[in-house]
Amino acid sequence: MQACTMDPITEPEIAAAIRAATLEVFSTMLGMEIVAGESQSGKTAASFESGVVALLGLAGDWAGSGNVSCEPPFACKLASQLLRAEYEAVNEDVLDAVSEVSNMIIGNVKNFLETKLGPMGLSTPTVIYGRNFETRSAGNRDWVSVPFTSGSDGMNVQISIAPNRGRRRLTRAVHGGLPS
Repeated sequence: MQACTMDPITEPEIAAAIRAATLEVFSTMLGMEIVAGESQSGKTAASFESGVVALLGLAGDWAGSGNVSCEPPFACKLASQLLRAEYEAVNEDVLDAVSEVSNMIIGNVKNFLETKLGPMGLSTPTVIYGRNFETRSAGNRDWVSVPFTSGSDGMNVQISIAPNRGRRRLTRAVHGGLPS
């Protein structure tokens, strides 16, 4: 695992928040057992050959993105558990379920991040379903990624966050003159 340049929050703290949030949502909301793998960091988010990805934005003095990605069979399993119905193929209900589960997980991570980084907003999830695509965060930010498995299925939960330089300039402009 490469060293993280984030301050005042560290990559291991973000990874621990991802693990705790994901395990809590799976045990309380889905009644599913899930196992966390080793966290990693890098410039490109983890991806599957085909899959479902829910993206959520984080905004405040620190800003970035969170995402939850999984293969279609796992998305169907999530929806089946959450909605108490059987889903064999990805449809609107499955995409909505992945969106809701992602909102809960990333929302819980956001709550932890706020204790270190101050208040943050969380966007409405955007869900993408398809083949052969990759997600990236604007700028040159690293993703902290934690893989999870449930049986033979896999899922990744990732966060990319850094100081929001634009917000600091705007705050100075509003409260203390224009930035130099």
